[in-house]
Amino acid sequence: KTKIPQCTPLEETLDPAQVALFLQKQWTLYSVTPMYHFSYTRMKEYSKHRSAQTPAEKQKGLAIAVGSQLNLKATFSCLPGLKGKDRDPLAVRIQISSKPPLSKVSTEDRIVWTGWFCGTYTDDDLLEVLPKTFTCLPLFLYNSSEALTAIVGTWCQRNFDCCFGKLVISSQDFTWLAAMWTRYDVSGSVSATELLFSVPVEPCVDISYAILAEDFKTLWNDIHKSKDEVMLEEVDNLFQCLYSHFFRHFRMHLSATQLVKVTASVASAHCEVPQ
Repeated sequence: KTKIPQCTPLEETLDPAQVALFLQKQWTLYSVTPMYHFSYTRMKEYSKHRSAQTPAEKQKGLAIAVGSQLNLKATFSCLPGLKGKDRDPLAVRIQISSKPPLSKVSTEDRIVWTGWFCGTYTDDDLLEVLPKTFTCLPLFLYNSSEALTAIVGTWCQRNFDCCFGKLVISSQDFTWLAAMWTRYDVSGSVSATELLFSVPVEPCVDISYAILAEDFKTLWNDIHKSKDEVMLEEVDNLFQCLYSHFFRHFRMHLSATQLVKVTASVASAHCEVPQ
């Protein structure tokens, strides 16, 4: 089971201009181990250190994706409001910007890469046992160049003794997302909840299952009763109803497939299917 957040400081403390930076973008997700001797008071130092190393890395060919003639600058900053509860560690954003060498002084830098570390609703038990020399920001998201991501990731691993790994989202994780997202209504957005299933055959076949958002919400409300938490049994019942409906019409067992994408009015998430 999982608790349903009854309130969040996010809307009160996060600048709307900052929120806009995260919306309408596709983010790639990684998990990160706790960072050793990371300090929020050294952001400017990290920015200078990261920026100073970029030219050498460009010469090695790691930053070819953004152009070898660009002057790259890294900026580390905090995002105070990006947390689920007060105890969560402050989120950290890293931006890499560039300016052509012959441009005017007044020319604004162009952001070529953005990544951020966060830990919303971090497990309290983990925070209790974690030594104070470690900072727990277990989720890393980036948008843009793989080459620059490799540079930033290597730098973080070298300086904070942390490890990165692609975040694996399982079929069961996607069922939870589909159920939890029904409580959010976004006007003017998609009118249907779409589920994408991957069929384990060669060549690969996908099945798209779209349900009107209101119908999906009505079905969930008939199954889900508690205002405080969501139970695994309720999520399983929701999808068993969907599977039964699909089988009645198409004589196909979706339970034998892999759920790889969920799209709702508030967000969309998907995973890469191993080849």
